[in-house]
Amino acid sequence: MQLNLYRLWIFMTVIEEGGFSAAAGKLYLSQPSVSNQVRQLEQSLRTTLIDRSGARIRLTPEGEVLLQYAKRVFLLADEAVTAIRQVSGLQSGTLVAGGSTTVGTYLLPPLLAAFRDRHPGIDVGIFVGNAEQVEKRLVDGEVGVAVFAGVPKAPQLDSEPILEDRVVLITPPDHPLAAERAVDPERLDGQRFLLREPGSSTRAVQEEALRDWGLAEVVQAEIWGPETIKQAVAAGLGISLVSEHCVENEIATGRLAVLDVTPAPQPRPIVVAHRRDRLLGPAEQEFIKLLKATHAWPGSRPLRAVVGH
Repeated sequence: MQLNLYRLWIFMTVIEEGGFSAAAGKLYLSQPSVSNQVRQLEQSLRTTLIDRSGARIRLTPEGEVLLQYAKRVFLLADEAVTAIRQVSGLQSGTLVAGGSTTVGTYLLPPLLAAFRDRHPGIDVGIFVGNAEQVEKRLVDGEVGVAVFAGVPKAPQLDSEPILEDRVVLITPPDHPLAAERAVDPERLDGQRFLLREPGSSTRAVQEEALRDWGLAEVVQAEIWGPETIKQAVAAGLGISLVSEHCVENEIATGRLAVLDVTPAPQPRPIVVAHRRDRLLGPAEQEFIKLLKATHAWPGSRPLRAVVGH
């Protein structure tokens, strides 16, 4: 029995895209051609890989097993390319770094710009998502290195802290408590808190702070992403806990205010992570060195200095 890698690649694409039609569009093939290739793969393995009986495709137990091995096969192929590129060093190549939403938006762009200044032959890109999404990309081998606010949980990953991030409580500038700046947690009872979506490391910090302040039952609303939360707070929809680095400009211009609450939320680590069993390319290795040598967020100022405390 031989495994046809072309058919295996098509099978993976069908699963990743969620259906035969979507995979056909991604692969620039006709839908019958995609269906036929997967059917021939099933025939060669003498089993059914995909359950087509429902409105949406589902993997059979045999398909689940094959998918895991397929990911390993193509990850190994990527590593072979990486090993070959070791010969050319940092003269050419591509670096795609992953970043959970806060660090991907506010930390990675200036660091990747600095990296590209040093190595202009390397094309750079960023994948940004919440921590859960970025961790999956890293585990699946779709990105080689990623930076998280908080420590990723997947056992396949090695991670190392490089910086810290402080989470602060923001309000509109005309909020009744904004003039006081420093408040006790009980003064926040009755406020509406805007929380990040599940899967975000910021969400975990927000929920922990509310528990520490005795406000676990406070009125809450769920909003995706730090930029949307900032806009919602400025519009008066509620108050929120966000990274100090994502509100520097808004605090400096008076569009938002920061309240000092005691006890303050614990700083969270910013970590760089990669799969421990994956061969890193020269660009990825060099970028990790740059991250480890970074001792402060590029261009940032202490928020207390910004707000004039």
